[in-house]
Amino acid sequence: MSSKMCGFYGLFVCLMLVFCVSLSTSSKFDELFQPSWAFDHFVHEGDLLKLKLDNSSGAGFGSKNKYMFGKVSIQLKLVEGDSAGTVTAFYMSSEGTKHNEFDFEFLGNSTGEPYSVQTNVYVNGVGNREQRLNLWFDPTKDFHSYSIFWNQRQVVFLVDETPIRVHTNMEHRGIPYPKDQAMGVYSSIWNADDWATQGGRVKTDWTHAPFIATYKSFEINACECPVSVAGIDNRKRCSSSEDKKYWWDEPNLSVLNLHQSHQLKWVRAKHMVYDYCNDASRFPVTPLECVHHRHS
Repeated sequence: MSSKMCGFYGLFVCLMLVFCVSLSTSSKFDELFQPSWAFDHFVHEGDLLKLKLDNSSGAGFGSKNKYMFGKVSIQLKLVEGDSAGTVTAFYMSSEGTKHNEFDFEFLGNSTGEPYSVQTNVYVNGVGNREQRLNLWFDPTKDFHSYSIFWNQRQVVFLVDETPIRVHTNMEHRGIPYPKDQAMGVYSSIWNADDWATQGGRVKTDWTHAPFIATYKSFEINACECPVSVAGIDNRKRCSSSEDKKYWWDEPNLSVLNLHQSHQLKWVRAKHMVYDYCNDASRFPVTPLECVHHRHS
């Protein structure tokens, strides 16, 4: 029996026929996450969670469990006003020196300047795959959805369900792909004025502190992985077979659909301001995945 789709990257629960694999889905912070550091910089106001950054500390939280394949999402309103020097991050990561990681980093700016979002992908401990774009809306005025979708074919970064980046599995070309390590889900706010705003030229103005990032929804619809299980076994548990079907393995989720491909090209053409693939000063030899993976 296969699952029924509720829309592209939609949320739904599959029927598992053999393995008892937990699929987590929730909108409550306490059910999915716990504070990681600076507990006194957390503020709960009804359904809202606020993380504070001041000149003593930032704050961060992480998921209670690890996951492999699926979709994670938050609704976030970023720091208002002069946020130069601050970074608010939302990311997935495994552990160790050979870890995998998918990053959203929201880079603060001076009042009136556009907010930038930087994405990065680490595979087996190697990152340096930064892309940066200016958002096409003011992310400080209202909540917006930021999501990471991950299966064995692609990693997709989405803003309000619009894809802004795709990292495709190109193992057939000898390029490693993140598929063997379960990952936690994390978010944090911290001071990074040595690099975050205009290359570090604009520093954090602490007279505007505290800087506050506000969250109101958390969703994890992914395969929960026991810590005691090896990575390759988790991959088998979280992959579809004749006996079990998972929504993230549906054939139409192996690539973007036509509409999403057009959305991604629009984002890249109109809003991207940096792409590591085009940075010859950092990479005199074009990275192999850039040679084989073009969106425009």
